[in-house]
Amino acid sequence: MYVGYLGPSGSFTHTAALKGFPDADLVPLGTITEVIKAYESNLVNYAIIPVENSIEGSVHESLDYLFHQAEIRAVAEILQPIKQQLMATKKHRHIEKIFSHPQAIAQGKKYIRRHFPKAKIETTASTAFAARFVAEHADEPFAAIAPHAAAEEYGLQILANDIQEIDENYTRFWVLGHKAPTLPLDIIDRKMTLALTLPDNLPGALYKALSTFAWRGIDLTKIESRPLKTVLGEYFFIIDFANKKKELSKFALEELAAIGIRKKILGDYKVYEM
Repeated sequence: MYVGYLGPSGSFTHTAALKGFPDADLVPLGTITEVIKAYESNLVNYAIIPVENSIEGSVHESLDYLFHQAEIRAVAEILQPIKQQLMATKKHRHIEKIFSHPQAIAQGKKYIRRHFPKAKIETTASTAFAARFVAEHADEPFAAIAPHAAAEEYGLQILANDIQEIDENYTRFWVLGHKAPTLPLDIIDRKMTLALTLPDNLPGALYKALSTFAWRGIDLTKIESRPLKTVLGEYFFIIDFANKKKELSKFALEELAAIGIRKKILGDYKVYEM
């Protein structure tokens, strides 16, 4: 079995893939879009992508592609605690550039400003790519923000541990596939994610959409708007809700259709925690 993930080795997505599919052949890919396309092209059996961080919010590349361009569903979710480390090939006297993924940089920006106010920030496609780049330029005064696994993978020294601003930092990773896998992790929840498109001629459309869940006692865990990419001011809405009572969820989806609200199911999945 082949599992595609946002690489290279040592990324947080790589760790999620290792924990979720310890016996699979893991295939690193350069971008989230490449990971999804690898699954669409049947190059991998499952694809693992980040969808949301508890500090920085949704990963728009993932959600927008799944809504606008793909007919794929999440069949499992892996919840991973995130710890960011600052690393380099050696303990340079001065760090001139710090490399990482934009979300990792945002998570550690207070530490960077306090300890390396003159360092230039460079963004990369993933935290592990940043670590690999720093390792490949060993003589340069460069550092990366990445997980412990990346330091071990590329032989880097940890300059500072756990530089993220908030201790309760988690990232949600979706497993995309045709059928739900059984993962060797603890199941903590079951959820469904929908993308809703509201009709223009329905007053109070969003209220009516949400009320189909509220009066049935279905717990909504997230709601977010994203541009429809048509004209300014038009949006679709992403909602997550607890899906432990499937019969109630079925009736809610039927009511959405009855009142003219279009839906796209982005995922129906068990939530696993690392």
